[in-house]
Amino acid sequence: MERVAIATDVLKRAKRLVDPALVARLATLHPDLRRAAEYHLGYVEADGTPAAGAGKGVRPALALLSAEAVGAPAEVGVPGAVAVELMHDFSLLHDDIIDGDQQRRHRPTVWALFGIGQAILVGDALQTLAHQVLLDQRTDAGLAAGHRLAAAVAVMIAGQADDMALESEERVGVDECERMAAAKTGALLSCAAALGAELAGGDAQAVAALADFGAHVGLSFQAVDDVLGIWGDSSVTGKPVGSDLASKKKTLPVAFAMAASSDTARELQAMFRNGNLDEAAVRRATDLIERAGARDATEAFARAHLNTALAALDTDGLDPRVTGQLRLVAEYVCERQL
Repeated sequence: MERVAIATDVLKRAKRLVDPALVARLATLHPDLRRAAEYHLGYVEADGTPAAGAGKGVRPALALLSAEAVGAPAEVGVPGAVAVELMHDFSLLHDDIIDGDQQRRHRPTVWALFGIGQAILVGDALQTLAHQVLLDQRTDAGLAAGHRLAAAVAVMIAGQADDMALESEERVGVDECERMAAAKTGALLSCAAALGAELAGGDAQAVAALADFGAHVGLSFQAVDDVLGIWGDSSVTGKPVGSDLASKKKTLPVAFAMAASSDTARELQAMFRNGNLDEAAVRRATDLIERAGARDATEAFARAHLNTALAALDTDGLDPRVTGQLRLVAEYVCERQL
């Protein structure tokens, strides 16, 4: 529990440093877009009254820690932290529309509350604002950070396209799922873990090690998310139990199950072929996947990539005190309910 408490403190410290800069950037938006953006980020309620703020802020925390890992003050990483959080929220706004999700963090999603058009515009505005934050640095390091973020977002969007394409495939392989997760989730976490070091002018080897760390944290994080999407407690996840199966998402547990047994693969394929799954079908699919050993396989996948991420921190040029904090944060977000 002490390790969890330390990781939580690290995330809280990052929020204290980043929130003022993030709120200041949101204040530059068109008033209609600003209200919906502030609602999405948890700073206000639907009626505009103040709220506590939402989300753990993992990506901003990684950006700050990466600046410190190469010997710079955390404040050097703040522009990167703001930019990567804005980009992450852009992706969530659009994902909610694509997936038809009406709840996020136990509250109505922006599109469900303000309309699809408004949600698209807010997402577009946050993406643009993210790039502006780094361009406004007007330094070589800021330009390099901007290039890194733009490249990561291009990969992330391609990963989202792959995710959508897999939904229409009757059978999907583990390798396909891994490539999709590396793009959809790993790319932005990799960027976050390197962005502060990039802004600090860190050594190329150190920046690359931090990027590798973030990429594998992303794969581990996505695998855990896939487990929670089937077996997670709805009071914690904010989504119905089995929500990923109900919407026919081809996640890692599904891929592992299809690879484990041809009989399981055939039955799952037939179920996915016939529209969205009702409650009975979700229960049957969950049972098939678990009996095929796919839950255990996905959890082992998550742990393996977490171990690879942690190994990347054993690189010359990184501050051991800070890499210790990076380890705790990675373990905290990648071992949720496993």
